[in-house]
Amino acid sequence: MTATEQQQIFNQWLKQFQGLIFKVVRAYTTEVVDRDDLFQEICIQLWRSIPGFKGKSAASTWIYRIALRTAITWQKKERKERSRNEQYASQQPILHSPPEPDDRLDWLFKEINQLDQVDRSLALLLLDGLSYKEIAEVMGISESNVGVKIYRVKQRLMRRAKLLETNGL
Repeated sequence: MTATEQQQIFNQWLKQFQGLIFKVVRAYTTEVVDRDDLFQEICIQLWRSIPGFKGKSAASTWIYRIALRTAITWQKKERKERSRNEQYASQQPILHSPPEPDDRLDWLFKEINQLDQVDRSLALLLLDGLSYKEIAEVMGISESNVGVKIYRVKQRLMRRAKLLETNGL
């Protein structure tokens, strides 16, 4: 594969699947300053993976795999780094993004961020409209396991929403 071909594929994938990558980034970061870092890391890994893409699965499946694995690895590394640098945690970020206009969406991503890694990944794939079969392929688990896990995630989110509603928040 030539560098030009790799660049064309990368540009096409980035244009076509940018929203997919942003969902993963948002679900695996809580700080605005971390979003750019994770997005960049996913793009680097995606670029490196292009020569290994054989077309045996959909490009979206491949990109989800890259994005989710990169996000999980990045998060582990980031936790270790943050624990070493806790004295800097109270500083305000230098760059600010515009405020998110939808409080419900912010709540949903906050709740998704609190799920374990597998459930978080499943929630993102479900939000993106993937079928159970596609989710199973991306995650490397059975369709029936996907169904059980998604049911449990939905139940947890509904309980949390009812709790907020009951408390008038």
